[in-house]
Amino acid sequence: MDIEDLRTFVDVADAGGVSPAARRLGVTKSIVSRRLARLEAELGVQLLARTTRGAALTEAGATFREHAARACAEMDAAREAILPNGELRGRLRIAAPLTFGPTHFASVFAEMARRHPQLHVHAAYSDRFVDMVAEGFDCAVRVGYLPDSNLVARCVGPLYGRLVASPDYVSANGSPQSPNELGAHEALMQGTEPWQFMDGDKVVTVHPRGRFKADNGTALLAAALSGLGIAWLPDGLTREHRDSGALVQVMPRHPPPPAGIYVIRPPGQHPSLKVRALTDLLIECFDHAPA
Repeated sequence: MDIEDLRTFVDVADAGGVSPAARRLGVTKSIVSRRLARLEAELGVQLLARTTRGAALTEAGATFREHAARACAEMDAAREAILPNGELRGRLRIAAPLTFGPTHFASVFAEMARRHPQLHVHAAYSDRFVDMVAEGFDCAVRVGYLPDSNLVARCVGPLYGRLVASPDYVSANGSPQSPNELGAHEALMQGTEPWQFMDGDKVVTVHPRGRFKADNGTALLAAALSGLGIAWLPDGLTREHRDSGALVQVMPRHPPPPAGIYVIRPPGQHPSLKVRALTDLLIECFDHAPA
């Protein structure tokens, strides 16, 4: 039984169809279909039922998928165990944020590829929280505060941020001095997320309100520069504009608690050598130089 056929089947099962799996694998749909047909012929059972929306696992396919995924993982571990020290092969799929990703992390991913010539590095940039297992990512880089989940997280560096607004907004609306005054101001947010601030040694949580929302930090920065309200943004996005005077810090006596840069991976016994190498490289870049 061909290991590539097994990998292809797992990718089709996780992606929900031949077309998305082909894009993930970087091959044509005809190659994916041939691999699936060969595997089903080998087993003598139908693993996938083709539908107008993609492909759904049959009962046999659902059972076989778990065994096939474990077999692929064991094969990866076996290959890593006999590789020359430091040599990485195969593919590393990384989900990275659109905010900060191209400016802060892309150069790290490029360095990862430079150090390991046999490794294929595929990065996808989006500020949404991806389903790492279903979408076939080996790991994700996330910034900010992490919600509770069953994923495994490793902090690779600090991330500092603050409340900012334009001088025009402050001139027209005033500047809040404490968290309980934020309710009277327009907040620029990604959704309905709470904001946290330090009050001495205590963490205070508030639920701001506002009419402008965006799922991207760069868009929130543009709104803040336009005078639409107050935004919580990482220092790496606002430093240039604070230095020029286009933005000013708001409520400096109550800063947000420090956030972090994290490498996230699906739960399992041990991270792969590829993920460990990327994690070490990110720590090398950001542990002492916050974004």
